[in-house]
Amino acid sequence: MKFIHSVQSEWYKTKRSAASWLCIVGGFFIPIIYFIAFLKNQNSINDYDSKINIWDNLFMQLWSNMGTFILPMGLILASSLLTQMEFKNNTWKQLHTTPQSYTNIFFAKFSVLLLMTLKFFIFFNIGMILTGLLPCLIFDHQLPKEAIPIKNFAMGNLKIFVASMPLLALQYLLSLKFKNFLVPVGIGLMGLIGTLIGIQWKYIFISPYSYAPLLFMKGVSKINIFLYAGIPFILIMTISYFLYIAKKEKG
Repeated sequence: MKFIHSVQSEWYKTKRSAASWLCIVGGFFIPIIYFIAFLKNQNSINDYDSKINIWDNLFMQLWSNMGTFILPMGLILASSLLTQMEFKNNTWKQLHTTPQSYTNIFFAKFSVLLLMTLKFFIFFNIGMILTGLLPCLIFDHQLPKEAIPIKNFAMGNLKIFVASMPLLALQYLLSLKFKNFLVPVGIGLMGLIGTLIGIQWKYIFISPYSYAPLLFMKGVSKINIFLYAGIPFILIMTISYFLYIAKKEKG
């Protein structure tokens, strides 16, 4: 029960914060671009010449553009903004005097980061569905000719969410370690760009930034992302937890 209260308290801090707005703007960014493109070309997903479900086609197009750079960059910024609120307001010491354990604080903040990521996914999927639906109604005067594959959407989103976990864990570690907002963001940006440059390297999976982009590469779509991303996530979170607990000056 204390943990739930801790999560609620941390979540309340994010209301109207830059991190919260980042989830909304970032989630709708790519869908809006595609929607504008449909309006400009006066067509819809019904015009897709594809052997797969037109919704699956749209899903892959939007996520391949989102998942390779914008999603990782958004998560890098969000994780840094989340802890930066405490550094900026100098409230770490105040937080640590509250009747809750360091373990509660550590995992409550990370849980909020996961919830914000989920919020981003929800807005993205709402935007994607509207992007597929509205042009059909405007130009074709009918609904899309194929039904939304809910199961495929759910599994696809789950894989991308899991693929993002190692990155979240590493950026959370960095954001707790450094007071300066630019340091974890800079490290994350360099790590992401370096990963994208070397994405063809056979050992690129050692980079926590590689798992989401790898999902959209031909030939690696069948990898067990739950195993590949799960192991480094657990390892990084374990290291991060003990570093946080052992740190003498946590603020």
